[in-house]
Amino acid sequence: MLEGGALFEKAGVNWSNVEGELPAEIADHMPGQGRTFRASGISLVLHPRSPMVPTTHANFRCLMKGDALWFGGGADLTPYYFFREDAEHFHRTLAEACDRHRPIGDYDRFKAWCDEYFFLPHRNETRGIGGVFFDYLGAKDEHPAEAVFDFVRDLGRAFASAYIPIAGRRQPIPYGDTERAWQLRRRGRYVEFNLIYDRGTLFGLKTNGRIESILMSLPPLVRWDYDVMAQPGSPEAELLTVLRPNDWLDRAPTSSS
Repeated sequence: MLEGGALFEKAGVNWSNVEGELPAEIADHMPGQGRTFRASGISLVLHPRSPMVPTTHANFRCLMKGDALWFGGGADLTPYYFFREDAEHFHRTLAEACDRHRPIGDYDRFKAWCDEYFFLPHRNETRGIGGVFFDYLGAKDEHPAEAVFDFVRDLGRAFASAYIPIAGRRQPIPYGDTERAWQLRRRGRYVEFNLIYDRGTLFGLKTNGRIESILMSLPPLVRWDYDVMAQPGSPEAELLTVLRPNDWLDRAPTSSS
């Protein structure tokens, strides 16, 4: 954990290697026989201090249950103020990593999956501007496990290139109390998603995981203000217009899925 830094107000990197017996309510919805499982993975959640630097999250994991083994994970970006070049850079970097591993790496499919997964139905908006997300990759033996692992490893390595240039560009931008208050309100949406919908959080809670590690994804400061509306034409209002699925790369879909 990093806390109180100049760039990151809070940042966590978790390495997990757990095994045991799944509750029936979880096991019944997973590939493989029985309830015995093993899971290994790495997850990152970075909450910047500046409202101009987006929060980011990445997770890459491997699960085994019975005779089934599969990979899941992805990476996504949650800005507080919108910069189109950041969205395009983040998506392009992940898309290039996916394209190096076709047909396993299917950016168009994983991008759409991310938009669907990180959607807050009670807010009718996406958590951020997306990225890629996938699950159960390799569970049906459609691709060799070694080839899937090569893809997941390459995508994980691409994450730093996708995010670090964005943080470097945005950290020097000045901000004031208005921007900080907006950031804390938007962090509230992040908390809502992680506590209500996030699979990793729910999985950890239902398998008696270490609570400090499970909740490390939550930001250190957050606020909920009643029925606050962004001023029309403001930078805050601009962000709200892009919290929906967007084609950031203007490329023709190549997925057959």
